[in-house]
Amino acid sequence: MSRAVLTYDFLISAQPHSIADLQQRLDAEQYVADRGLAVSLFLALRLKRPLFLEGEAGVGKTALAAAMARLLETDLIRLQCYEGLDIGHAVYEWDYARQLLELRILDATHALDRNNARRELYSESFLIKRPLLQAIDPHRSRPAVLLIDEIDRADEEFEGFLLELLAEFQITIPEFGTVRAAEPPLVVLTSNRTREVHDALKRRCLYQWIAYPSFDKELAIVRKHVPGAAAKLAAQVTSIVQELRTAELYKVPGVSETIDWLSALVALDREVLDPVSLDETIGVVLKAREDVEALRGRRATELLEHANQLISEI
Repeated sequence: MSRAVLTYDFLISAQPHSIADLQQRLDAEQYVADRGLAVSLFLALRLKRPLFLEGEAGVGKTALAAAMARLLETDLIRLQCYEGLDIGHAVYEWDYARQLLELRILDATHALDRNNARRELYSESFLIKRPLLQAIDPHRSRPAVLLIDEIDRADEEFEGFLLELLAEFQITIPEFGTVRAAEPPLVVLTSNRTREVHDALKRRCLYQWIAYPSFDKELAIVRKHVPGAAAKLAAQVTSIVQELRTAELYKVPGVSETIDWLSALVALDREVLDPVSLDETIGVVLKAREDVEALRGRRATELLEHANQLISEI
């Protein structure tokens, strides 16, 4: 069976058939997506457009890409952005050591011809494929999920490298030619909004803001990830984290910290959260010394009492 037929069959069988189907299948992958996010994601799949996700750290942007890779039964290719990221680490580079060795072999065997040597040395066998090139490799049997994580951490110049990829799903390599995806990957870009991303990049994407979840949604999320937790404990932890997000903190906890905190309490065999347990495990959810110190003592007691009162009213 040809690669084209395999890819077509995969696209028909693996992709969700409706927004409701997408939500159900994400739910099976332990990801709770509201209607707005599901619509944007469904359109990204149908229209073959990149999806740009903005939101505070820890709201589930990266987790969504991982869930989609599992849902589509394909590879997750992740490019973690950082200051100074360049084309050699993100797109491709040539294996200069092997090229030099090959050149010496050709010279030693008197088989060196300038035109043929150039064609041979700049062939695919000497090309080191980095994440962006891996994602659009035309030899892939099925489209990947490409996660370009925290694009706001990269230099503005790096965004220019992405424009051709996001618009045409292709990359031009001067010595080699143009590499074009046989079938576009699902591209998910994330940003914590530490700086504004250029409009030229945003225009090539669908956009979705992911806010911190409501109490009910976050409770549903943590109970999916920590199914062994007692109902009251899960509600207490979720309520306190929700309250912490309204406080002046150096590092506001995300959903991932809520999950970690509940997991830690379950590992300690706690059925309910009491002042001692809160004091002993608060470092799981707060990651700055000033925040931890501000929460100890009276403030911790107040948060716990407020959480208990809220739970009793539900």
